Amino acid sequence: MFDINYLEIFNDNIPPEIAVMLVGMTPISELRGAIPLGIAGYKLHPLAAYFWSVLGNIVPPIIFIFFLEKTAAFLSLRFEFWKKFFHWLFERTRHRAEEKIKKYGAWGLFVLVAIPLPMTGGWTGALAAFLFGIKRKISVPIIILGIITAGIIVLILTMGVGKIFQVA
Repeated sequence: MFDINYLEIFNDNIPPEIAVMLVGMTPISELRGAIPLGIAGYKLHPLAAYFWSVLGNIVPPIIFIFFLEKTAAFLSLRFEFWKKFFHWLFERTRHRAEEKIKKYGAWGLFVLVAIPLPMTGGWTGALAAFLFGIKRKISVPIIILGIITAGIIVLILTMGVGKIFQVA
């Protein structure tokens, strides 16, 4: 079911809730892997799997948003290569998506995070917020709302609407 067998990695060493939270933190699987793992792999109640997955998925993008700007500024000031790289990256990215950003703004960021498809999610949303210069006071709540929404979508797709609130 999963490319990586998280059940073998975490084995009996880590409580299931923490294991699900850690999988939710990873940039590739995020909620798409953590919620099904919690429900099917660890037999957690669907709402517990949702809670621990979302909690794990919220932490890295928020940290990423706060440190990426400072890291880029630090590298750009000290190394000419990084200064040129970030200038190229920002110009290229903003040019390619300028019309969409003007049209959808921060709500485009919400959609990017909320739709649980490959190359979307909290990590990608944090990077997009940084690249498009969306202010933290706007991007952080939008990313959190997107993660919560994506978690609901993954939970419904994993369980079906009627089974979510049944006791495991």
